[in-house]
Amino acid sequence: MSDANSTTGAVSVDVHLERVRSGLDRLAPEDAHAAAGAGDALLVDIRYAALRDRDGLIPGALVVERNELEWRLDPLGSHRAAEATGHDLRVVVVCNEGYASSLAAESLHRLGLRRATDLVGGFQAWRAAGLPVTGPAEPLTAAPDGG
Repeated sequence: MSDANSTTGAVSVDVHLERVRSGLDRLAPEDAHAAAGAGDALLVDIRYAALRDRDGLIPGALVVERNELEWRLDPLGSHRAAEATGHDLRVVVVCNEGYASSLAAESLHRLGLRRATDLVGGFQAWRAAGLPVTGPAEPLTAAPDGG
């Protein structure tokens, strides 16, 4: 099975992902942590709620659902987040394992956010590197009898 169709120009998602990543200055977890700590990058967590609830959060990361990302980070948009301060903003997109975040960062490039990139290995690599994570939400427990 070929990764490309010579008649239509269509490519597999793997080829597309490789091409997208070649245009990104992707960051390892330690580098993303240092950049965010120095105020040189905004970490943006695009994981869906169930993963955030299960695994926790990166402290200080802006949580933006993937389907809202472009609207929330477009510095010219009427629905932008307060953190979307300009096109020179360095955004590091974080997904669960570092796949969807690459495609999301490329989409931000198309909006003029040329410093947008993503986290190699995503949240799972961040956590495996021992970097700060706020724990997942505590499970609800039943009230003790009599209360």
